[in-house]
Amino acid sequence: MSLSHEIPPVVASGLPRNDWTREEVRALFALPFPELIFRAAQVHRDNFDPSEVQISTLLSIKTGGCPEDCAYCPQSAKFETGVKAEKLLDLEAVLAEARAAKAGGASRFCMGAAWRSPKDRDLEKVCDMVEGVKALGMETCVTLGMLTGEQAKRLKTCGLDYYNHNLDTSPEFYGEIITTRTYQDRLDTLGHVRAAGINVCCGGIVGMGEKLDDRVGMIATLASLPVHPESDFVRTIAVARITMPASMVRLSAGREDMSEETQALCFLAGANSIFYGPKLLTAPNPERDHDMALLDKLGLHAMD
Repeated sequence: MSLSHEIPPVVASGLPRNDWTREEVRALFALPFPELIFRAAQVHRDNFDPSEVQISTLLSIKTGGCPEDCAYCPQSAKFETGVKAEKLLDLEAVLAEARAAKAGGASRFCMGAAWRSPKDRDLEKVCDMVEGVKALGMETCVTLGMLTGEQAKRLKTCGLDYYNHNLDTSPEFYGEIITTRTYQDRLDTLGHVRAAGINVCCGGIVGMGEKLDDRVGMIATLASLPVHPESDFVRTIAVARITMPASMVRLSAGREDMSEETQALCFLAGANSIFYGPKLLTAPNPERDHDMALLDKLGLHAMD
């Protein structure tokens, strides 16, 4: 199961901390479950309307053929996964998907490309997509792999709102799941994105064989970034909410395997954003009608 989180433009209750230690994060994980959820829910209410959930849609604009060896990713060319490499979608195809997403209730449109890093000529095409989606009145987010400082500046110029680049796990466990890039490579790209003035969307994946200390390390790293990114699993969400109080905490891939009760606990623990639609890049996702029925059952509504 993956989650991500991102910082909004306004922090309602003062500046968040950026000096969380692993010992402090570990102590939060060790709290009795009712106490942890209670604290997380309080922090959530201090910073957000707890009845609102942001609806996002994610589209794979360039599928398969990635040269990286991320052990969890079906788009890696290093593994036989049945996912075929495809060319970058054309502009009109992307905008048609964005219009459909907006009509379905999404306020944010995310575009992902299976690249190690984008070529400049491809980046220009992505910028056209960003400008087209923004013209529809939607927030924009892209995930394109590693960026140089100049590429981040170009994305800022075209009006990109958020850049997604996940840390995936702790620094110690990272080498167990990825060998084609380093943890510092990830941090460097996040630095380029922040320096360009683009909001950061960053998170990780729970359930890859990592230990509790790895979940502690991932949260501690995210919560100690100069600017907080904008996301047992429910405990991880609750600790993310407490340590990054003003961040959007988003449920991403893996939600189709979660019961309604588990998702309800996630919302109670501070999750306030989901990806909406039948597919996340190449992974299945709950159907739109099912999501809307669940939100209605819980008394939640889409964030404007």
